[in-house]
Amino acid sequence: MIARMTEEQPHAAPENPEDRKLLTLARSARARNGVPEGAAVRDETGRTYVAGTVELPSLRLTALQTAVAMAVASGARSLEAGAVVTAAEAPADADRAALRDLGGPDTVLLLAGPDGAVRTATTAG
Repeated sequence: MIARMTEEQPHAAPENPEDRKLLTLARSARARNGVPEGAAVRDETGRTYVAGTVELPSLRLTALQTAVAMAVASGARSLEAGAVVTAAEAPADADRAALRDLGGPDTVLLLAGPDGAVRTATTAG
């Protein structure tokens, strides 16, 4: 079961193993691709989508926006959770919006630093 949160709160590590998996995948994408952010989302069927930051001259997407786009393009109808690994201290508004668009306001959003330590656990709200 996914714990729903209403406020940003510091979190040592998610209890849900599927949420821990999202963080591991996001961290791996960031490291493997040498990008500023890595992200992963889980859809309503349990499938995961992993992405890094996209920085092209004509297209710029955060890692989470890219992961959400991949989920949509693959036929996902909803999201259960998302995770971002970044040096940023707080979730970007664009990330919350993308997660909320497909998952709704109660979709869990985990933000972790490059070391994998969770900084905040909140919702897309």
